[in-house]
Amino acid sequence: MTDFAVAPERTALVNVDIQNCFVESTPDGPRVVESINRLAAACRAAGMLVIHTRHVLRPDGSNMGVLGQLVPKVRDGLLNEDAESAQFHRSLVIDPGDLLLDKPRFGAFHGTDLELILRGRGIDTIIVSGISTPVCCDTTAREANARDFRVLFLSDGTATTGSDAAPIQRTTLEVLDGLFAQVLTVDEVLRRIRGGQSRDRADAGPQTARS
Repeated sequence: MTDFAVAPERTALVNVDIQNCFVESTPDGPRVVESINRLAAACRAAGMLVIHTRHVLRPDGSNMGVLGQLVPKVRDGLLNEDAESAQFHRSLVIDPGDLLLDKPRFGAFHGTDLELILRGRGIDTIIVSGISTPVCCDTTAREANARDFRVLFLSDGTATTGSDAAPIQRTTLEVLDGLFAQVLTVDEVLRRIRGGQSRDRADAGPQTARS
């Protein structure tokens, strides 16, 4: 299996939907947010773009579509852009230099300018973190793969909602790994970021002293 390297200047962290409604319905939510904050800090230090997505809809329901028919909670306003349930969770660290992206559907590419943002910055690799693993994170990874982005998917930087989360999390990771993404832990990605920084310094060569 191919190991995707992390070149900081060509890699972005796409942190999916750390919103009140999802964190608070996820048994592993607080731990995952802590892991994401740790990874995001390392990404910023390496000069990488950090993107936080938020799944929100217009309060008048005009862009809800069939999603409202399928999910009663959505129809009742769970993801309305002005609802408290749809806001970023207070424990998520958002830096002024981070990019915030609202999306109307599960995947972060559908109905957004995410691909344009990434292409414009020369980014060809994304790291996917967030909630929920089998829904918005999975969909985002598949959308990225279909657009020929390299995808690193975090096994412990994503989480699944509900009481039966563990088997769903495991199965989703098994399907994604090797077909749509490379599944790694947060610590494995951190080592690759450090490796990418070391290669960049080596490629730059020795610095010439100035008088």
